[in-house]
Amino acid sequence: MLSASDIKKALRAADFEVYRTKRQVVHVAERVRENLIMDSGIRVDGGGAVVFYARTQRGDFPSESDDELFDRARRLGKPGLDCGYQEVRSFVTELTDPGMPARVLDQWYEVQFEKKVDTLAAAIDEVRFAYGLEKVAGR
Repeated sequence: MLSASDIKKALRAADFEVYRTKRQVVHVAERVRENLIMDSGIRVDGGGAVVFYARTQRGDFPSESDDELFDRARRLGKPGLDCGYQEVRSFVTELTDPGMPARVLDQWYEVQFEKKVDTLAAAIDEVRFAYGLEKVAGR
């Protein structure tokens, strides 16, 4: 079991930025949109796993079926599968209008990939690998 504090120190020492911490899970910051907005598609779980998410946005491919959208996300995660990650789950996240929560603006079709690690050094290596992956399907 790794402590969140140790994970954050190791990530910062490896020049990664921490997005947030929830209990024993540390989310790694990724800069998007000309470095103005942060997102987090990678996390390190103190229980010994590195997780990344690949996604496709419905608005970018409006005529595709749910299966096709998930397949796009899975293709992004294929390099992870080739390196020992496993697909853990797939799900849809609805993006709602902040002013009208009942109004859905778009949907993300997400696939979660996970790899177990034994050491903090291995976790940092896997974060470096996941950071280099394209995780959002382009238009």
